[in-house]
Amino acid sequence: MSERLHTRGSRSRTETDEEESERTDETLTCPECDGNVITDEEHGETVCADCGLVVEADSVDRGPEWRAFDSREKDEKSRVGAPTTNTMHDKGLSTNIDWRDKDAYGRSLGARQRQKMQRLRKWNERFRTRDSKERNLKQALGEIDRMASAQGLPDNVRETASVIYRRALDEDLLPGRSIEGVSTSCVYAAARMAGVPRSLDEIADVSRVEKAEIARTYRYVVRELKLEVKPADPEQYVPRFASDLELSEESEMRAKSLLRNAKEKGVHSGKSPVGLAAAAVYAAALLTNEKTTQAAVSEVADISEVTIRNRYHELLEAEDGLVA
Repeated sequence: MSERLHTRGSRSRTETDEEESERTDETLTCPECDGNVITDEEHGETVCADCGLVVEADSVDRGPEWRAFDSREKDEKSRVGAPTTNTMHDKGLSTNIDWRDKDAYGRSLGARQRQKMQRLRKWNERFRTRDSKERNLKQALGEIDRMASAQGLPDNVRETASVIYRRALDEDLLPGRSIEGVSTSCVYAAARMAGVPRSLDEIADVSRVEKAEIARTYRYVVRELKLEVKPADPEQYVPRFASDLELSEESEMRAKSLLRNAKEKGVHSGKSPVGLAAAAVYAAALLTNEKTTQAAVSEVADISEVTIRNRYHELLEAEDGLVA
């Protein structure tokens, strides 16, 4: 009986293989002239070599998007998985074990499996941070990501801040300074370098260290690493302030015009760029008949109303034909 079943099973497998080969043969011949079918990978088409009939169009190219002309170049360009990132201490090359005790189908694991996964997580964490330098880097990059998220900074700022911190760690700039202080100064520097600056007060609001320490560490890091950080331009703050106050594009453009005029007259020299931007936004709102208050601008820009009033008068005095 078992022999008969085995024979029957082998026959069915043989028949199945024959049917699949027949189907393959069918797909390799032209349905019109029974000619040979070839695949044009460049155009993503399967065409008949004899009559030119397009058998299949828009086929998926499963090959790489790059070309290699020798084995060495092929090995250099070949890659799998997600791209590396400087925002993780191991550049994203390690394995992460999910904290949820569930399998691939979303079902809860049993008690023994949960215990096993907990043990694997523990050893995985130990292997990921093998020395004090990696533990330092992991903590700092976590702080950078937290502060950048709180300030709404883009990914390129996080990458730049992570690279700056790695350089500071490699050049041994951390002894005598807190991890939080250096990581905060890296975020502040990266934001200014990317053209999306945040004021020291805004950075201090999301940091775990005092404003004075951030400023002191920032100056030290910029000097030692020879970073090219340009002075913050007041115009860079205007779009964010105008957006938070729900002002029109006309007001935003008017504020930028006031700031450009102030720079031409030299009014901006020695003054806080945040204060100038806040005052320009307030002045532009009044000039375009849009409703806003000094208190609202002060809250958005994190600048005192006295500073706004002082800068506001100076901007209007610098504007041709306007007297405060």
